[in-house]
Amino acid sequence: MFRKSIILSLFVCAFQYSYAQNTDSLTFVKSKWIKKSIGSKSKLITHHFADKNLFGANQNISYIEIKNLKKKGYIAIGQEVKILKPTSKFGRDLNALAAVNGTFFDIKNGGSVDLIKTNGLINAQNRIENGGGRSAHQQAAIAISNGLLDIKKWDGSENWESNLAAEDIMVSGPLLRINNKDEKIDSGSFSITRHPRTAVGIAGNKVIILTVDGRHENSAGMSLFELSKIMKWLGCSASINLDGGGSTTMWVHGFGDTGVVNYPSDNKKWDHNGERNVANVILLKKKP
Repeated sequence: MFRKSIILSLFVCAFQYSYAQNTDSLTFVKSKWIKKSIGSKSKLITHHFADKNLFGANQNISYIEIKNLKKKGYIAIGQEVKILKPTSKFGRDLNALAAVNGTFFDIKNGGSVDLIKTNGLINAQNRIENGGGRSAHQQAAIAISNGLLDIKKWDGSENWESNLAAEDIMVSGPLLRINNKDEKIDSGSFSITRHPRTAVGIAGNKVIILTVDGRHENSAGMSLFELSKIMKWLGCSASINLDGGGSTTMWVHGFGDTGVVNYPSDNKKWDHNGERNVANVILLKKKP
């Protein structure tokens, strides 16, 4: 009898978990997303889940959908070696159509802590942690070659990213999905705690650049497990997490008063003025 009770309890738990997952996915894909063209072959898509109906919480999600074109310089990397500045300033300074914050950086001294290569030149190397091993945010990369964006997985070799043939590379992570399969995500605090998140994915012939707001009652933010799910629901066969938290920012030229689409959390207010200064960005350039 006791054994039957355990089996029944496990079955009920499994059913409830499966039901919750199906409910979340249906809520996500059937929501009325706001779509706005922002340039040739690209559009801004947003939705605010305001009834605590996505993963049991309010969530504000913004993403840019871009046709992955062979147009050199259309999707690009912007970075500064020393100084830090807001994502919006990167976008304006580089005459971009849109920009999101990029990979992890030294918030005190400036510069990326993960390898960045632009126009064939390596501008920042991976900074190895005290333990001597690679961080989880150094085990994948965005690689742009001849205008096409790809997502790469670390192959275990020491100089893996330096040997990639792409002209533009941004190392980051953790990797969420590759080859249409979920990657294993560790159960550390960074992964399981809800934070604002920034991610990039590839869905067929499209690139998805996404932000999730967080640290506010209007948007809880997501764990990496939740982030991986929504990238999958958007059809991404590959996706990668970028720097998040207070860094998470999406800027679009001509959008509102500031161009900032999401609600950056660094000022702890639900407005568009809480940008953090960052060291690097992903750019969508004008006139592909």
